[in-house]
Amino acid sequence: MDISTFIPRFYGEFPQAEHTDPWDIIAQLEDIIRVRLKKLSESEYDIDNGVAVHKSAHIENGVTLKRPVIIGKDCVVKAGSYFRSGVYLCADVGIGTNCEVKQSIIFPKSRIAHLNYVGNSIIGTDVNLEAGSVLANHFNEYKDRTVPVVLDNAIVDTGTTKFGSLLGDHCRVGANAVLNPGTLLSKGSIVGRLEHVDQLKRS
Repeated sequence: MDISTFIPRFYGEFPQAEHTDPWDIIAQLEDIIRVRLKKLSESEYDIDNGVAVHKSAHIENGVTLKRPVIIGKDCVVKAGSYFRSGVYLCADVGIGTNCEVKQSIIFPKSRIAHLNYVGNSIIGTDVNLEAGSVLANHFNEYKDRTVPVVLDNAIVDTGTTKFGSLLGDHCRVGANAVLNPGTLLSKGSIVGRLEHVDQLKRS
């Protein structure tokens, strides 16, 4: 799957991930971040026990960062947010108050408003998630919990039980929207407030 059709600069940021499906990248993300941590400059980043924060980033009080984590240049993480292991923020990403982000990549100039959940996802450049939206990453309601995706009108089995969404550049997700596990949104997609995105129409 060519992630650059969703996020054109993806392979510039992650050249080693070419020819790797997004769900496999997410599964390997903790290891990818650990390798990157070794290459970061201590003149640019404050690095401590698997957590790297760019010196220009602003982390408010009450934020929990579980290693490994990299927070890039000019990022802002508001009070009470919780990063579960394996989070990579590129430059100029904004995370609102009391968000939870788990094992995800977020590209520059994206804004995740307060009270959002982003699980096992890849978010492109200039994406905006309004307050209270959920990028779900797991089907707990089915006996078969493997996450499929719809790609080119075909159902693809990811082989994993944990994969959230791939959001292309410039997507907009409205307040309190829910994106099912395995959601793929092309560049510039708009999800309305309170909308439920279920591309598989599972019942």
